[in-house]
Amino acid sequence: MRWARYDDAGTPAYAVVEGDDLIPVRGSPFATWERTASKLPLAQIKLLPPVIPPTFYACGMNYAGHVREVAAKIGQAPNLPTQPDIGYRANNALIGHGEPIVIPADATDKVQYEGELVVVIGRKCKHLTRHDALSAVLGYTIGNDVSERTWQRSDRTLWRAKNTDTFKPMGPWIETDVRLDDLVTKVRLNGKQLIEFRTNDMVFGVVDFLVAMTKYLTLHPGDMVWMGTEGATADMKHGDTCEIEITGIGTLRNPVVREAK
Repeated sequence: MRWARYDDAGTPAYAVVEGDDLIPVRGSPFATWERTASKLPLAQIKLLPPVIPPTFYACGMNYAGHVREVAAKIGQAPNLPTQPDIGYRANNALIGHGEPIVIPADATDKVQYEGELVVVIGRKCKHLTRHDALSAVLGYTIGNDVSERTWQRSDRTLWRAKNTDTFKPMGPWIETDVRLDDLVTKVRLNGKQLIEFRTNDMVFGVVDFLVAMTKYLTLHPGDMVWMGTEGATADMKHGDTCEIEITGIGTLRNPVVREAK
């Protein structure tokens, strides 16, 4: 099943995606819900980020190739993580499928994409085990962890580099029927494919993170975990269009604009 969140005359609402149509529902995927008799053409609807999370978690350095690429850029030996480490991002940065990524006027040219699998939590949970961890997952969506690399190096925190408004496109919807080992992530810039990798080839997988996190943290319905990216990333500039595709889930597409000085 695919769950979309859309703009219903200025009010966020949930719908089920069936082919080229949206079927609005009463309720939400995180509580009770029921289908309505309405049917809306998907192509004419503004999609919103499929969830606004109570807490926005993010995994860093979770693919071996990306760790090596980053280490090479800063002239250090690669240092693969030895445990699942989690960080946080800010909801203000979230935008939906089709909305523009806005580069601030004073940003450098080093604004880059990161294509990521996003795990959406479906129920309140604590002390998950390897046996039951995936039962806490509602489904999966796609994220673009836009990053300003110069700010990332210079600031003592990632408050600008990762959390600037519009720097976290997410969508287009939540897919509940997913087999992680079947997923492949592809990134295209202006239609040219720049990278392709097996989505589940992580240093630490979804189960690893959920078990480690819930040893200490209570996860709630709608919480989400961005699982990191693989390989090298490239600069995005005004006029570009960035697409993140994960097979079996869909394609997240966003134009890029730069603020005028």
